[in-house]
Amino acid sequence: MADTTVVIATRNRVDELVRTIAHLRPLHVPVIVVDNGSSDDTVPRMRKDFPWVRTVSLGRNAGASARNHGVRLARTRYVAFSDDDSWWASDALRKAEELFERHPRLGLIAARVVVHPAGTDDPTCVEMASSALGRAGDLPGPSVLGFICCGSVVRREAFLEVGGFNPVLFFPGEERLFCWDMASAGWECCYVADAVAHHWPSAVRGPNAERRRAEMRNDLLTTWLRRRLSAASGHAWALAKRGLRDPDARAALGAAVLRLPAVVRQRRKLPPSVERQVELLG
Repeated sequence: MADTTVVIATRNRVDELVRTIAHLRPLHVPVIVVDNGSSDDTVPRMRKDFPWVRTVSLGRNAGASARNHGVRLARTRYVAFSDDDSWWASDALRKAEELFERHPRLGLIAARVVVHPAGTDDPTCVEMASSALGRAGDLPGPSVLGFICCGSVVRREAFLEVGGFNPVLFFPGEERLFCWDMASAGWECCYVADAVAHHWPSAVRGPNAERRRAEMRNDLLTTWLRRRLSAASGHAWALAKRGLRDPDARAALGAAVLRLPAVVRQRRKLPPSVERQVELLG
């Protein structure tokens, strides 16, 4: 019996989601779809055509933290994340389960993500494979402090312990803060090239400038939420200077400032050992 549930957060991409479900069905694993307030027919179509999938409608857009709802509903020891435009290779989840069994302090597996139609590895995977953190002797791959969410499998216990993806960030770039929190709690995250996820990027995407602003905003928020004050203030100052000539950077800084009350409530410093790892990665 499968010990991994696949959780998918989706919004207004029903055609891509249907393709993903078709790829996941042969795996015979539980699938939970969390709908982020779609205005298309995602929820009724999923419930009608795929009754074996548990479809949850949030009625609003919770961003990346929608996955937290799916993990809480899962009843397996492990949870794999897919996006509505990605799916898992046939043997990937079995391999992940075996690795979790053999490595009790392993909290997250960052898989190799193959991007289609080219069939090439995502550049982030190349970076993870050569991680400056190296590889501990009792882990199945290089240690990482970041990953691609649609190619990740987590130990459910560890995910719930650290609180999942932080809603302050919304989306994107939620993975790094999650990794920092896992490391702070004593859980290891590592890259495993033998576990493979496939990603066929959706054509339904927001403007590039909007995503760029969100990435810069969340880079700063992540620093504010966890790093020492000198690093947090230095990051803010660097973004402010960049904003003098870059309107996207200026907008990102303004958006981050609006979230400061939530940052103050949730801020806690990384343990020294994790801070050193973050500094090593630059």
